Amino acid sequence: MTNVAVVYHSGYGHTAVVAQHVAKGAEAVPGTTARIYKADDLVAPDAGPWAELADADAIVFGAPTYMGTASAGMKQFMDASSKVWAVRGWKDKIAAGFTNSASWSGDKLSTLTQFSIFAAQHGMVWVGTGMMPGYNTKSGSPASINRLGSFLGLMTQANADEGPDVAPPQHDRQTAEQFGARVAEAAARWKSA
Repeated sequence: MTNVAVVYHSGYGHTAVVAQHVAKGAEAVPGTTARIYKADDLVAPDAGPWAELADADAIVFGAPTYMGTASAGMKQFMDASSKVWAVRGWKDKIAAGFTNSASWSGDKLSTLTQFSIFAAQHGMVWVGTGMMPGYNTKSGSPASINRLGSFLGLMTQANADEGPDVAPPQHDRQTAEQFGARVAEAAARWKSA
């Protein structure tokens, strides 16, 4: 059995929707269990389900991009992980990341870079999207998978004036599911090796 943990912070509910779809995609891979954790519940290193993260084969980090980086709630979790870092508790686990913002760019790459560096500091093995860009040719459209064209990690976009019941749009949710499946498959291969 492959265990995938999705740790996220969400300010307005949009990133929570993405986390749910990443987990759904991971669980679609046979032999995979995915669990979702709110970063807010992991800000104290001795409280919450830290032991469950230690047992995960992969950890996917997710947060909205606020002012060019991960949200403060996610950063609190990242800082709280220093005790795990000190004992190399996540070394050789698969890692991946996702982010959402209202703007198509919104400097989301900065958040994914922040997550990949964080994972590298923990000695984790980073997995990108593995997807081709979906909306950079005349045959593409805003409804394409990976419409924002990200490689380092999953990027989604939710209009600021729409709630999480409709945003991010369906194609971003489908992209999140494919991304979750990729992470689960990578974790299974890594675990069997």
